Amino acid sequence: MPEQSLANYQSIAAGLRLPEHAFIDGDIITARGAAVFQTLNPATGMPLATLPHCGPEDVDRAVRAARQVFQAGSWSRAAPEVRKAALLRLADLIRRDGQKLAVMESLESGKPITDCLNEITVEVPDIFQWYAELIDKSYDRIAPTAETACAMILREPIGVVATVLPWNFPLLMATWKLAPALASGCSVVVKPAEDTSLTALCLAELAVEAGIPAGVLNILTGPGETTGRLIGQHADIDTVSFTGSTEVGRLFLQYAASSNLKTVGLEMGGKSPFIVLDDAELTPELIDNAAMAAFWNGGQNCSANMRQIVARNRQDEYLEKVVARARAIRVGDPLDPGTEMGPMISRQHRNRVQSFIDTGVKEGARLMLAPDAEIMSGPGSFLAPTVFADLTPGMTIAREEIFGPVLGVLAVSSLEEALTVANGTEYGLHATVYTGDLNHAMHFARRLACGTVAVNGFTEGDIKTPFGGYRKSGSLARDKGIEAMGQYQQTKTVWINLPESAT
Repeated sequence: MPEQSLANYQSIAAGLRLPEHAFIDGDIITARGAAVFQTLNPATGMPLATLPHCGPEDVDRAVRAARQVFQAGSWSRAAPEVRKAALLRLADLIRRDGQKLAVMESLESGKPITDCLNEITVEVPDIFQWYAELIDKSYDRIAPTAETACAMILREPIGVVATVLPWNFPLLMATWKLAPALASGCSVVVKPAEDTSLTALCLAELAVEAGIPAGVLNILTGPGETTGRLIGQHADIDTVSFTGSTEVGRLFLQYAASSNLKTVGLEMGGKSPFIVLDDAELTPELIDNAAMAAFWNGGQNCSANMRQIVARNRQDEYLEKVVARARAIRVGDPLDPGTEMGPMISRQHRNRVQSFIDTGVKEGARLMLAPDAEIMSGPGSFLAPTVFADLTPGMTIAREEIFGPVLGVLAVSSLEEALTVANGTEYGLHATVYTGDLNHAMHFARRLACGTVAVNGFTEGDIKTPFGGYRKSGSLARDKGIEAMGQYQQTKTVWINLPESAT
């Protein structure tokens, strides 16, 4: 077991080789244009790496490489066992380099090292392994017909896939999309978030080492406004899978409509409720889950349960416990294993979150725990947990996605009021319900308009369960589970007329 200490992770950080180029057709490349951008360390505000701002020629090169290898068939038509073996090797390589990748991601994203280690050394390789194992266990279908015909329903890779990623879970979100896309036989062009590109670039190099053919996985770095738009508008990309804000998700639908009508899978924002019914015991476990639901990854999580809906007669007791737990969260250096919450992704984003806190005060919400001014006074973009009480459904902080560590409590007087308030949003990604009554649990699970309902614990499920949202939280596409394969495959009917049997 490697040493779990700040000094160890600082030593690893000092020895890292950070990528400086995009990755196209199996090799690191220099972008055609001279434009570059910097990625910053959000814990210090200092530059971390300089990366190319990929433009039209770079996007064309990546798509052309992806299309050529797809048509050549070295991956798209390879035997299932071939793709399986390569993805299993990739999983092992990620485990081999996992600690370095985790430190790199912690530096670039500000995520606590313990979270990065869990995601990158455990979840990421396990996901690649899960989809690898699925490849040779997925069967096509034969439709029932008369003896004079045979009807086959085949699933084929959709072609060239583009994935546009968020900055909050850089390598994990890449894996949610890449593993099923690659398992399906697609070629992929990835645009990581401008703030967090480094681990995706490293993953591409490991893919080549694992034996995945050149051109199957390409990484383009650059801002969404330019590189992302060029990808969305490209006429030779067959589908885009996007995770990010609802605002940008709208743009990808527009890009598809104005280009080749490519399919678009969307996983977008949320304003998820954490519902504590009056029959639930306010145990330490419940309070820990309430805090994690709101403050995990600094609240920079699309499924964060920021709206916490509590029976009115229990609000004071609940607030006392939640505030105490929030106050105890350790905010600090992301490379310190004792840190529970790192900085916001940037100063700009921290200022945006602070503006929501200011708006909450102005609109009459009761501030129970204010951000620690000392934490905010240092370098970086730190912001400590914030707790509000006496929210009403019409308040800005009860309606809009904040994407920061701001928990708000809404008091309700009945089960139906709790359900009405929970569903009173234009989003529909996730919900948590705490109750001691199975009937209440099923009542809420069936009536909450969202893609995932967790009962008596905050969770998004695991790799076997699909993840996605209703309403403005997403499209019909899903990440994770067998369902994720649907984004990257299309069905073909083959109908064969047969001669009548001899009599």
